Amino acid sequence: MPERKPRADAARNREAVLAAADRLFAESDSPEQVTMAHIATAAGVGKGTLFRGFGDRPGLIRALYEARLEPIRRAVAEGPRPLGPGTPPRERVPALLDTLLSFKLDHRHLSLALEEAGAGSSPYRTPHYDWWHATLRDTLDRLPGFTGSDFTAHALLAAVRADLVDHLAGPRKLSRGHLRTELAAFTARVLGETSP
Repeated sequence: MPERKPRADAARNREAVLAAADRLFAESDSPEQVTMAHIATAAGVGKGTLFRGFGDRPGLIRALYEARLEPIRRAVAEGPRPLGPGTPPRERVPALLDTLLSFKLDHRHLSLALEEAGAGSSPYRTPHYDWWHATLRDTLDRLPGFTGSDFTAHALLAAVRADLVDHLAGPRKLSRGHLRTELAAFTARVLGETSP
């Protein structure tokens, strides 16, 4: 049996909810301030619509994060350099990390909310973390003579945790350019290269 397409009004409501949640997370001082009630009001839908469509707040956060991450996933899976699978690993690893850092800077409070909503309050038990880790690990495995790719992928991802990015960009007031430069230099050191 063919998969049923969602009704047009359900699809519109979903997009309205995701857009409202995106805006509220971007405008909030902290992710905890964004409640399901706030999102429902901003989207012009009832709370029941949110719970039917997303299950709960973590489900809505995951859906929003995945929707915003989808263009990056496509670029990593099938795109050209520097993110695509045909990119040499020494070029791809820093590009992946720079892209993730930029994404988290652009979506700071959403990223914080997602990491806080991880399974059992652990950001390491989420599908998006598993995907990033596997992508980095598999890319590191292509480096000749490189060992310890599993741990190294975890360590590199720790450098772009949402709470660290928020701390450095927020209270520490480090610029995007500074953070990107520092991350590139750190990644080069991990890979055994001189700083770019």
